[in-house]
Amino acid sequence: MRYLPLTPADRSAMLGVIGAPDIDALFVDVPAAAQLSAPIAGLTPHMTELEVERKLGALARRNMTASDGPFFVGAGAYKHHVPASVDHLIQRGEFLTSYTPYQPEIAQGTLQVLFEFQSQVARLLAMDVANASMYDGSTSMTEAVFMARRVTRRKVARVSSGVHPHYTAVLNTLTRFTDDEIVTRAPDFTPDDDLAALAAAVDADTSCVVVQNPNIFGHVADLTPLADACHAAGALLIVVVTEVVSLGLIKAPGEMGADIVVGEGQSIGNGLNFGGPYLGLFATRDKYVRQMPGRLCGETVDADGKRGFVLTLSTREQHIRREKATSNICTNSGLCALAFSIHMTLLGESGLRKLAALNHARAVQLADRLGRIPGVEVVTRNFFNEFTIRLPQEARPVVRKLAEKGVLAGVSLGRLYPDNAALANGLVVAVTETATDADFDAFEDALDEVLA
Repeated sequence: MRYLPLTPADRSAMLGVIGAPDIDALFVDVPAAAQLSAPIAGLTPHMTELEVERKLGALARRNMTASDGPFFVGAGAYKHHVPASVDHLIQRGEFLTSYTPYQPEIAQGTLQVLFEFQSQVARLLAMDVANASMYDGSTSMTEAVFMARRVTRRKVARVSSGVHPHYTAVLNTLTRFTDDEIVTRAPDFTPDDDLAALAAAVDADTSCVVVQNPNIFGHVADLTPLADACHAAGALLIVVVTEVVSLGLIKAPGEMGADIVVGEGQSIGNGLNFGGPYLGLFATRDKYVRQMPGRLCGETVDADGKRGFVLTLSTREQHIRREKATSNICTNSGLCALAFSIHMTLLGESGLRKLAALNHARAVQLADRLGRIPGVEVVTRNFFNEFTIRLPQEARPVVRKLAEKGVLAGVSLGRLYPDNAALANGLVVAVTETATDADFDAFEDALDEVLA
């Protein structure tokens, strides 16, 4: 196939049909600063396919990947070991389709897998029911806010400062043209103060309070008092979980009184994959199930009394009339959900608990070592496998210098919150079972040298 399969005459004919004077008219909504003013450097016109492949390969080799050295980056996407059996099974022809099955009623295997996935997620989150997955964690959170409004008929959502800023940004984007009122707080290093302020702010106009546990700083909290405050005011508590492995060790959101639990399932069965596709989790209480977005698979029997599976709830606009739909997100990340389910099955309950305990123990070891470096303060005290340290200087240049030494040290808070100078020295460090003692040595030595 040619790079430009259309002739100039073809393009002129198409522009005439849509009434546009030229190609540039199609991009009037894109800010000028975001448009290329010249061809991409290094790519000359009329390169052969082989030349393009070699050029792009050379560019790719300039990047340092998660497997090239010590890796401590987290903040919503985590490097865990995924058994080879997971990829082997999801690539079977029964599962590896070009897109979501659109007639699952006759694909009993697909429905059974989704039913088992729902059962695993519901048990993991300690909730009554979970759907057949969502697009990703951030859009799941937004759908939860929409659902809370439908349930409570209120429009004020109060979002914790500990929620991942990218999740909050997605929420603000998707509510830009609605009359939902999103109330956020400036983030700081004192999560307990944030939760207390949220509990005090819940009023008769509040539809929901949104919190993350562990939060963006890695802090783990008991959300029971906040849940009680929400329920006393008739509001719902939405809990976000970005590191689902943590639920093998800490109390599940449902046990702390959450009404809706959403999250990112990438940590189980799914690699980093250059940022996606990922897996949105969504679970709620039985009494709210008809307001839940997405799809729900159920178990039944057929006319002959044989066990079977069906879609018992399809609330997407492609299934029912738009005005009746509770969600317009059509992608349920089915293959990622399958990978999650296979990996979870291989782990089992005891395996997940052991994996979580290993993650926590390794994180504690590294936090103790980094905390002994002069000028470094471990800010997060109650954490799972991710914690925040405060450096004696701005974190972003330190991260770049560490990368030059072959260590991907974490995510600087200055990158996540570029307008908050108070957080500029903060660095979020994630430690999983993939980090070795040699990785710890390299991180500690390199940071000590950079800060000297």
